[in-house]
Amino acid sequence: MNSRLMSIIRKEFIQIFRDPRTLALIIVMPIIQLFLLGYAATTDVRNVPIAVWDQSRSPESRALLDAFRAADYFRIAYDVYSEEEIQTLIEQGEVRGALVIPPDYSRKLLEGDGQVSMILDGSDATVGATALSTANLIGQSHSIKVLTEQAARQGRATAVQPPLEVRTQVWYNPDLRSAYFMIPGVIGMVLYAIMAMLTATAVVRERERGTIEQLIVTPIRSWELIVGKVTPYVILGFWDLAEVLFIGHFWFGVPVRSNLFLVVGTAGLLLLSSLGIGLFASTIANTQQEALLTVFVTILPGVFISGFLFPLEAMPRFLQIVSYAIPLRYYLVIVRSLLLKGVGFAALQNEIISLTLFGIIIMTAAALRFRKRLD
Repeated sequence: MNSRLMSIIRKEFIQIFRDPRTLALIIVMPIIQLFLLGYAATTDVRNVPIAVWDQSRSPESRALLDAFRAADYFRIAYDVYSEEEIQTLIEQGEVRGALVIPPDYSRKLLEGDGQVSMILDGSDATVGATALSTANLIGQSHSIKVLTEQAARQGRATAVQPPLEVRTQVWYNPDLRSAYFMIPGVIGMVLYAIMAMLTATAVVRERERGTIEQLIVTPIRSWELIVGKVTPYVILGFWDLAEVLFIGHFWFGVPVRSNLFLVVGTAGLLLLSSLGIGLFASTIANTQQEALLTVFVTILPGVFISGFLFPLEAMPRFLQIVSYAIPLRYYLVIVRSLLLKGVGFAALQNEIISLTLFGIIIMTAAALRFRKRLD
């Protein structure tokens, strides 16, 4: 690394440590919050996608599936034929759970000992907890209906013991602890929001103080100035990642089940997007307040419609479509799957590729505009 680049990096670190002020965000926040909270801030989750492994294929099993459909909470998205298919779909985020009906379900139901299994993805504690209670309620309601029908056919009083028991299994987060869901999200928000704001204000600060002209006339190339400005925040971003992972694991007990190098590598992809957003904002702002407001307009939707706080399934369809344009959406799926599910690259390749493309496009556009602004 050449001496000019090292000097810029050293200068940037000195400015960071000399400027500990907290910067306020202003007037647009209440308006954006009003609309986003009005549409997105809901925990009333509907149409949770599940897979069904119906090994019975009997009228009784079809009646049970009709009961799950009628509840308007679950949406049967896939018919599967093995536990491996269920695991693959849950790991890839295609379904949030699976209903497994055994081959002898029909016979056991008539004997008063019918059992089915409900496998749930506990990496999202909010959806998992609601799905857990709903599955039990559907099972109890259907068992009462079966008892009533059997009693009517046989002309006897309804048995005390319900003939159906839904045995639930929660994978990845058996206790449905909210920390398991929130702490990986905090990693995403730190890397996405804070790094973008710091980068945006770093460049504008030079313009406010009149030192940008001094940098321009020095024998330093445009790319060296860009890299020198960005590098300290990359280092700080990885420091924050290590800090949150350390505290989350040893204090809150959040597991780290996947390859740590994959966790760090995907964090770097999100940093590429967030630093690109900050750099781009710095090229269209003349003051630090303007830069923060510009970044804030980009970041605020990421808080509400990326899956950070509220499940995407609960939002209107048009907000779900808008969320595909937010890099944080992909990273939250990645980091939660890596930490909680322990999956590898293959299960997350679509999200990783999308996040990589976002980072390259945003950073390239920001770098080109930054160089043009210097010229």
